[in-house]
Amino acid sequence: MQLLDYILSLVIWTPVVGGLLVLSTGRDERAPVARWLGLGVAVLTFALCLPLYFAFDAGSYLMQFQERVSWIPAFHAYYHLGIDGISMPLILLTSFLTIVVLISAWQVITDRVAQYIAAFLIMEGLVIGVFSALDALLFYVFWEAMLIPMFLIIGIWGGPNRIYASIKFFLYTLLGSLLMLVAILYLYFASDHSFSLLGYHDLALGLQPQILLFLAFFAAFAVKVPMWPVHTWLPDAHVEAPTGGSVILAAIMLKLGAYGFLRINLPTFPDASHALDWFMISLSLIAIVYIALVALVQEDMKKLVAYSSISHMGFVTLGFFIFNVHGMEGGLVQMISHGFISGALFLCIGVMYDRVHSRRISDYGGVANTMPVFAAFMMLFVMANSGLPGTSGFVGELLVILGAAQTNFLFALLAGSTLVLGAAYNLWLYKRVIYGKVANDNVAGLKDVNGREMLMLGMVALFVLALGLWPLPLLESIQVSVDHLLVQVSQSKLP
Repeated sequence: MQLLDYILSLVIWTPVVGGLLVLSTGRDERAPVARWLGLGVAVLTFALCLPLYFAFDAGSYLMQFQERVSWIPAFHAYYHLGIDGISMPLILLTSFLTIVVLISAWQVITDRVAQYIAAFLIMEGLVIGVFSALDALLFYVFWEAMLIPMFLIIGIWGGPNRIYASIKFFLYTLLGSLLMLVAILYLYFASDHSFSLLGYHDLALGLQPQILLFLAFFAAFAVKVPMWPVHTWLPDAHVEAPTGGSVILAAIMLKLGAYGFLRINLPTFPDASHALDWFMISLSLIAIVYIALVALVQEDMKKLVAYSSISHMGFVTLGFFIFNVHGMEGGLVQMISHGFISGALFLCIGVMYDRVHSRRISDYGGVANTMPVFAAFMMLFVMANSGLPGTSGFVGELLVILGAAQTNFLFALLAGSTLVLGAAYNLWLYKRVIYGKVANDNVAGLKDVNGREMLMLGMVALFVLALGLWPLPLLESIQVSVDHLLVQVSQSKLP
């Protein structure tokens, strides 16, 4: 038996089992044990993910590292796992950021420490399960199960309105997912009792059933992205969530909706995808432009970055539905880049909140005078979020704009407006918080980043710069899978 034969199961279940072990450490008197055990499990999971990259065959669009065993024989459901160039980078991103999140909580979370760490580890395994599942029922189980840890993270360790935010988050995502379950059941019977996601790609369906099924899956995926106008749960969830919750929510969970479009909607319903491309492009452009304007007027730092995330995810969905290589690759690069950048910005806000206990922009000013190293880190992440060349934020946005220009110059013009609007709200935030004279005694008493904070911000900064300066390894790993997906979406499935 070779390790690679079961590598995906190891990557999924190591953090889940590790989370249960952390949970068994008990009360906060044993918090140091929980912290070190949790970090060890997260590092081990990331180490197990590395072979997914180094042993990955970038020249093949076929699913790799596949595992398939009977799961529920009565329903022909299989425990079927596999990854391609689309899902592999997302798994690496998930495992890496889980380490960063646990480091960020090292001295901050002092109540129910074991439960907090366990929730993130279990959620990590479930999210990787979504990215790996090739059986529709297994996909749905992982998709729904991952809501529970995030619901608990927001509801237990969140802010004053955490109950409202957690319930709103849960209801929005759950209601959308119920329509997805109905669509899965339809496909199950239409495909002669099969839950195979790959098998659905060859299923002949009429245009009307394709459109209805597309919209059913859209209900689940659009809420998760989130697309306008079903985005209103996200700012509330971000504001109330603890720093680690905001990082995973923005950097990982939003990507699940975009991933769903790539894995299910585009290859399974190609005719509906083309028929509804105007609908998807319109919603994407509204998110890019309108939500960027909403971000400009925010007074809460977390809300500003939350709205920024919605705007940037509009780039992702725009890239997917203009049906060319530049757009598709740009959308995928933007997914990975946004994971690092948005996570980093929420970490920066968490660093300041831990000292001042306020997220209001007006409570800051002149932070560079007392925290110069922190100010340098935040400058990098703010400029990356604005799409500065040399950072990861530039690569994805440029590719999507180039792809949009090939389809319709107006699309490219509207998408390109984010380079102006993004710079506006990002630099406006940085100016008010970091520059100027020391605004008050709280800012005057700030101490610069410590070793732990330097480590977590430095780890993310390294990837933001590496992806911006040398995006070739990522582009090479996704290219063949993107080309195959474009072939699939170009072929009609009408009977």
